[in-house]
Amino acid sequence: MDVFSALQTAVSGMKAQGFSLENISGNIANSQTTGFKRVDTSFVDLVAEQAPSRQVSGSVRANSVLTNSIQGNIIATEIPTNMALNGPGFFAVQTKASDVNGQTSFSPENLYTRRGDFKTDSEGYLRNGGGAYLTGTNIDPITGNAGSEGPIQISQRPIPGKATGMISYAADLPKNPANTLVGTTFSGTASPIILTGNGNGTVAAGTDADKLINGSITGPMLQIYSASGAPVQLNTVWAKVQDAAAPQNAVWNLFYANDTTVAPGKSSWTNAGTAFEFDAGGTLVNPDTGSITLAAPTIDGVNLEPIAINYGEGLSSFGAKNIAMSELKQDGFTSGTFKDSYITEGGDVVASYSNGNTVSVAKIKVVQFTNPDGLKADSSGNYRQTLDSGVPVTGLNGTTIEGQNIEQSNTDIASEFSKMIVTQQAYSANTKVISTAQDMMSALINIIR
Repeated sequence: MDVFSALQTAVSGMKAQGFSLENISGNIANSQTTGFKRVDTSFVDLVAEQAPSRQVSGSVRANSVLTNSIQGNIIATEIPTNMALNGPGFFAVQTKASDVNGQTSFSPENLYTRRGDFKTDSEGYLRNGGGAYLTGTNIDPITGNAGSEGPIQISQRPIPGKATGMISYAADLPKNPANTLVGTTFSGTASPIILTGNGNGTVAAGTDADKLINGSITGPMLQIYSASGAPVQLNTVWAKVQDAAAPQNAVWNLFYANDTTVAPGKSSWTNAGTAFEFDAGGTLVNPDTGSITLAAPTIDGVNLEPIAINYGEGLSSFGAKNIAMSELKQDGFTSGTFKDSYITEGGDVVASYSNGNTVSVAKIKVVQFTNPDGLKADSSGNYRQTLDSGVPVTGLNGTTIEGQNIEQSNTDIASEFSKMIVTQQAYSANTKVISTAQDMMSALINIIR
């Protein structure tokens, strides 16, 4: 019976080595497959119950060992919507269920993949080379509100213009400017033009405007936008209207031109309506709100929305002769047509438009598993959740997304060839065992003859 057992054991060895060769061949075949995870082979001995003095080596069984947690090399591509996960995790994807009247519907089940060679298809969906559709949270590019969860669809519609509603502003005014409005009087209006307290006023074009220009410092010029997205030029000047002399503080006023199409002296100028007070050291002490509002200004005949000027703690009066700007930006823009999209490190899909604006249009869904090697492999580089893998946990959790990159297969050709040689030798050795056992059985039969 020992000879027959040896035959059975050798057959199990041939099966196990054949199984190993099957994995090796699959790894080599997919060495250039994006996001592919090689399958290694482990061998388990199968021993019958025997007394220690009669124990035999036993037969063998081959099992697959997944390498889903082992990352492949990340390489750059020329496609902005390609992406690779640098760290653990998987993209959550769905597959197409049907296509009726040009409308794609998707299977409700989530699959998971490391294959990130996503491109935008004709409907705006991000689909990879295996046919899976990237999922996440869609975001309305106009309102910025989160929308549906599911396959990400990038809208290529143009975006309308947005009125400027906020200007971020940080500047250092000179402590002792060469020109001031201290002691200056204006005749063109009865309103309080120079503000040492609350109020506002408009400097008339002509003589009064010339006085303003000669007694002030040119401030920043900034392009802002109306509700229709039309660009409007905002020209400003800063004027010192009161010197610091205890117990009073130095006071500055901010003016903007009502007509930027003419010379500064030919335009009227509106006071922003706030007395900016600086102590003797040049620190802003009033107002301490960090923001003022231009109440619906009209510039070049265009009626604008109210504009908040946010200066926070970025307004001071320490400088020499000129204004030193450290921040100047606004949140409006004109209408724009879709150009392209790209992926950020944090998983945002960002669309860029012809007006130079960029808007987040989706948030990519990335999940992680306690035991990623417990996932069940599916076709096209996808995996399914199992009891062994645990439930998916949404979030990058330290992983970053490398846009315009893909992850290569983690197969090492040289290593696979080495394993192939060892497998071939082991398989051949098992065939020798069968040949030897056959010779021994033939000898046994010849005894009878």
